[in-house]
Amino acid sequence: MTLVILSIALALIFDFLNGFHDAANAIATIVSTRVLKPHWAVLWAAFFNFVAFLFFGVTVASTIGTGLITPDIVTVPMIFCALCGAIFWNIFTWYIGIPSSSSHALIGGLLGAAIAKAGFAPLKWIGISKVLFAIVLSPLIGIILGSVLMLIVARIFFFQTPYRIDRWFRQLQLISSALISLGHGGNDAQKTMGIIAILLFSAGLLGKHFYIPFWVVVSCYFVIALGTFFGGWRIVKTMGMKITKLKPIEGFCAETSSAFTLFLATALGIPVSTTHTITGAIVGVGFFHGASAVRWGVARRIVWAWIFTIPAAGCVSGILFWVSTFFK
Repeated sequence: MTLVILSIALALIFDFLNGFHDAANAIATIVSTRVLKPHWAVLWAAFFNFVAFLFFGVTVASTIGTGLITPDIVTVPMIFCALCGAIFWNIFTWYIGIPSSSSHALIGGLLGAAIAKAGFAPLKWIGISKVLFAIVLSPLIGIILGSVLMLIVARIFFFQTPYRIDRWFRQLQLISSALISLGHGGNDAQKTMGIIAILLFSAGLLGKHFYIPFWVVVSCYFVIALGTFFGGWRIVKTMGMKITKLKPIEGFCAETSSAFTLFLATALGIPVSTTHTITGAIVGVGFFHGASAVRWGVARRIVWAWIFTIPAAGCVSGILFWVSTFFK
């Protein structure tokens, strides 16, 4: 029972780091365009992270809990090692200022521990293929939507003065930032819910049927909002200033495009990366001004971090689980 409590605490620490690490996804554009000062931006994002539980169900949490590996093989030590792998990768990428995916770090940790315990047999390839497909598709959707929305907005406001456009989109960016914060909370908090729920289920504390207790839902939303409030400023700088130069109109288009992608994925129960969607959208709005407007060197580093996230977190968790077998 002690290990169960420690694992739940570790899951909530991961949830906090998820919000801390991914704060840039919700506030980088609104800070870099100077629509809100940093302390107000994180408070704004944290609030909408938390209230997201009023708008979304638990389909993503169910995918994490039962859609990636067979629940029967899950043990408390497995979950503990999976969380350690995910937390390690989150801290490492935060330290070097690269916006990697907390979601995929968690998925990688879970898969790594499962493979270390029982090989490839318990893996559910349909669920895993959805995640892998979303890794490629979500940033592409962000790029396409960001570019298209920029084109539409540019056409509509072609005859307006830059001053008016800037003033209007400063106000509209408050709405788009709120939407992406809702999407972030709605998708990312559910991943920790799924981990805690499968942990409780494997320990026999949920009975015969898997479900997500309400106290788990509220706790995960609250903790991810708390992490967002404290913010990961190293990544804010990369997202908001290094990929491309943003004005309020670009910030609005990037956030709105990313929010739409997140809402769609959450409705379908697919655990996507908020980082992937917003990065793709930022590249998309930058690409609207020409390929030279995007700093491709920074974008390339981010993509490499995406590629390594699942295997890196999986290797760490797998090694930890393998080492833990010697102490039984």
